[in-house]
Amino acid sequence: MSETVTKTLQATLATPTTGKEQRLQRLLDTYHDALHDAFDAGANTMSAVNDIVTPYDLPYQAKDALKSYVPKLRDTYNAEELDDEHPVRLVNRAATFDHSAERDHGFVWQVPQPGRGTNFWIPLQINPEQESLWCDLLDGDATAGELRLQRHRTSWELHVTVEYSVAEPTESDDPTYIGFDVGESALITGCALKRDVPRKPMLVSGSRARHLRKEMHTTLKRLQERDAAQWRIDERFDHYQNALTDIVEKASREAVEYARQFEDAVIVLEDLSYIREHLDYSKWMNRRLHNWAFARLQGRIEDKATEAGIRVEYVNAAYTSQTCHACGRLGRRVEQAEFVCPHDDCHVSEFQADINAAANIARRANPWGESVRWEPGRDDSPRDGSACDSATVHRETSEKSSQMTLVVYSD
Repeated sequence: MSETVTKTLQATLATPTTGKEQRLQRLLDTYHDALHDAFDAGANTMSAVNDIVTPYDLPYQAKDALKSYVPKLRDTYNAEELDDEHPVRLVNRAATFDHSAERDHGFVWQVPQPGRGTNFWIPLQINPEQESLWCDLLDGDATAGELRLQRHRTSWELHVTVEYSVAEPTESDDPTYIGFDVGESALITGCALKRDVPRKPMLVSGSRARHLRKEMHTTLKRLQERDAAQWRIDERFDHYQNALTDIVEKASREAVEYARQFEDAVIVLEDLSYIREHLDYSKWMNRRLHNWAFARLQGRIEDKATEAGIRVEYVNAAYTSQTCHACGRLGRRVEQAEFVCPHDDCHVSEFQADINAAANIARRANPWGESVRWEPGRDDSPRDGSACDSATVHRETSEKSSQMTLVVYSD
């Protein structure tokens, strides 16, 4: 059995000649004009969009993408107005690539243009870690989806959505559950649980990510207060976004590599959707939670695990940091990194708090390990009314994008 995985390939266009630069810019400007006109006209069907964009001097791959995209703007994305930062969207028929090891840039893309015989080739600077998928795309082992061409201040970027098949992980009679706790102090804490005993824990420090998020908020807020040029704000935002993305990619890769060392590994993550969507903290705490993008990091762990053939399960997140992994009863977290179990009959007295939480997450993949044990005078029923003894919970895909935007930094 196999399942389909979707991934986005990213490439930077090699510095174009003056003529190619002008043609790329003309494509972008014409696309924006067509997009705005169709949106402002209230076109909400493919036919209505087609009537508006047909006269524009655009390649058919861009017109077809507009016919599909514009009707979704109000219904799916709840857009009230459009800015000028939209990339050029192209349907998969624009995915014409070539490769030769004899060129300085091995991969090239045929940029679609309106009319016949007007397309031109441009070299691509690809991410070396994605080279195998680019080759699969050329060989037909991966299928191209939508393409997006984005202009930055000093460069052009191309994003290509691809789909490919991976082997579906098989269920084992004796799996090793590996819980991952995502947090701020420790970016990721992993702990394998074999026969209810924690094995070989791992910790990835969150200090670098925490420093970057604080610096990003402070820097962008000051630039906005000084009415700095928008390109300067965008440039600094992109810098921090890229740095945080790099941290997320490296941490998620380290987490999956950690899991791969165990036989019949099953990665267990917390289902944070209910907590993130329903709890209302202070403005400062909400900013921290949303900037932190827990779901973004968990999503990358799941993506990489799927590619590696490792099964992923989600469990109820309630009380994982307050429960002793050994006896299952409530304890207390006296410090950020220290968990204390106050029960004399438990062999655990003090334990590293993040490892304890990760062990609890792994333990909850067992159908009998989900509930907090009953204690006099405490109601341990879930606040959302769901069954507390359900093993893994179903995670709904959030309708909100996890991509951070500049509005986050406006207090």
